[in-house]
Amino acid sequence: MPETHLVTGGAGFVGSHLVLALLARGDRVVVLDDLSTGHAAAVPEGAVLITGRIGDPDALARAFAHGPFASVLHFAALSLVGDSMREPYRYLAENAKNGLALIEAAVAHGVTRFVLSSTAALFGAPTTIPIPEDEPIDPGSPYGESKAWLERALIWAERIHGLRSACLRYFNAAGADPGGRLGEDHRPETHLIPLVLDAAAGRRPPLTVFGDDYPTPDGTCIRDYIHVADLAEAHLLALEALTTRSVRYNLGNGTGYSVREVIATAERVTGRRVPHTVGPRRAGDPPVLVASSRRIREELGWAPRYPELETIIAHAWAWRQAHPDGYRQPR
Repeated sequence: MPETHLVTGGAGFVGSHLVLALLARGDRVVVLDDLSTGHAAAVPEGAVLITGRIGDPDALARAFAHGPFASVLHFAALSLVGDSMREPYRYLAENAKNGLALIEAAVAHGVTRFVLSSTAALFGAPTTIPIPEDEPIDPGSPYGESKAWLERALIWAERIHGLRSACLRYFNAAGADPGGRLGEDHRPETHLIPLVLDAAAGRRPPLTVFGDDYPTPDGTCIRDYIHVADLAEAHLLALEALTTRSVRYNLGNGTGYSVREVIATAERVTGRRVPHTVGPRRAGDPPVLVASSRRIREELGWAPRYPELETIIAHAWAWRQAHPDGYRQPR
């Protein structure tokens, strides 16, 4: 039976792909987004867009007026790790305060399921790679700390109010809708794959590789990349699990890719050279960050459809070629 869901941050990269997946299965979706980093044009046709901040009681009231909602899925947040180191109190205050306001509103309106787009940055400098769910939570940034606070708040929301929750922790969402309907458009762009593709297309100066002397096979950092459509599917599975229990899952491909591997793969996919230079290391960059997804695979049957780096980059390249100016141009 079709359900109605509230998606905060549904005009952003991962949120918009989740909205698309919910609509595809016949559900009704209301998006609450202040469009500070998202794009109205990224909200799929058929969803209702409420423009406003989740920290604004009037905006929350306007959004919840479209209920009742079967669930709330929360993507809206300040999310740049580096920025959070420069503005720690802003990240801690806004992410925690706004998230708590949303949780409180969900409880007040009788919502029983809440999905939090969390982060593998909860784990700071992990001792086990790939990172399992039982790795001690010890955030390495105010951004990670703000998500850890919300995970704790959701535990209390269940104990006191019965609000079941799913917290999904991952690193790097990448790729684009395989059908070409949605893609990645951050301003400023900070993610490696779109930066690499823009360098290949000549839309930005040569890429800077931050360090090539790490203890990895080719000297560059290794990171986890998950196709955004696979992330959306994981959110749907977690949502269904909430009919019986709360869950916490790490999400990853299980295989990390180095910066040089990303560059080389992009050159094969695009048929173009990716101009780049090597710069000094960035402070705080661990050599390897890869999350384990063993638990969600075993418990919910999650199996990424697009685990290969070449496919992830090919989908991202196709969207960027079709939308060279991102969402600023008509689709």
